Amino acid sequence: MPNYRRPQCAGATYFITQVTYQRIPWLCTPAGRKALREAILHVSIKHPFFIDAFVLLPEHFHCILTLPDNEDDFSMRLRLIKTYVTKHYKQEISVEQGVSISRQKRLESNLWQRRFWEHLIRDEQDFASHCDYIHYNPVKHGLSKSPRDWQFSTIHRFIHHGVYPSDWGENEEIVMKEGIGGE
Repeated sequence: MPNYRRPQCAGATYFITQVTYQRIPWLCTPAGRKALREAILHVSIKHPFFIDAFVLLPEHFHCILTLPDNEDDFSMRLRLIKTYVTKHYKQEISVEQGVSISRQKRLESNLWQRRFWEHLIRDEQDFASHCDYIHYNPVKHGLSKSPRDWQFSTIHRFIHHGVYPSDWGENEEIVMKEGIGGE
């Protein structure tokens, strides 16, 4: 995969999935939440972006982010977020998993999976489908009975603004189109 090229379009909107190293569940811990929140704020000051939708799960997160009209490098932003968390919170997060020789040679830690999943949002329907995927994900993984029950999600903002009804996803399974999410 060394020749893999991600699409980069100025002002575009992307769906992103980032997983922790070996799916170790540290993201929803108080230290994990604090570290990620602080990293996102820190990076967004110098390299602006807008988070349209977000869900934080124990070992991964999904988000939809939109770049400014003149910016196209979402990979750099994600790299800076991961680096900030590792540099400032590695000890506090304290993952007991060892670091492989390959990771040691690359000066990588044991917090994040090396790669991430990305999808360029094509249109409003694609955006809506990925928002549904993000907000239903805690139910899909058995972490809550309804999307509204999961506190680490932008679903609460979507309900408050009338995008979703307050009982969205509670009384029926939300079925995703094939290919949505890619995890």
